[in-house]
Amino acid sequence: MNDFKEKTEFDLHEIIQILPHRYPFLLIDKIEVLTPGESVTAIKNITVNEPYFQGHFPGQPIMPAVFSLECIAQAGAFLLLNTLEDPLKKNAFISAIDGARFRKPVVPGDQMRIEVVIAKRKLNICRFQGSCFVDNTLVAGGLVSANIVDRAGA
Repeated sequence: MNDFKEKTEFDLHEIIQILPHRYPFLLIDKIEVLTPGESVTAIKNITVNEPYFQGHFPGQPIMPAVFSLECIAQAGAFLLLNTLEDPLKKNAFISAIDGARFRKPVVPGDQMRIEVVIAKRKLNICRFQGSCFVDNTLVAGGLVSANIVDRAGA
């Protein structure tokens, strides 16, 4: 069922075939490099028309820091779901976040590179170590745990 087993790069249209997220909460624009079952590098383009910039903060727009953790979770979920035989029947739900650090604000015009590696996987639980970079500067990171669950309606 998974036609992506041999691919290492994915565009937005291919990403939405695996991830259940949709606008305005799909935060991954591109997968640059995927090493199946090991790591992924994703891209998020930060644009001024993101809905959260209306109130965070007027006159000084800053991406909410926790969204960088969601970017890590979505990239990790793509990495994980892409390894499953039928990824459209499963989801990955965040169950814990450890060691989160936010080092620098992310603003409109930035391009965030999200690097995620699988730190540990046991049964239906997976831990992802993720880091977010803007211009090769670390802006956020943490260890995200996720549970693999059945997708509603699948």
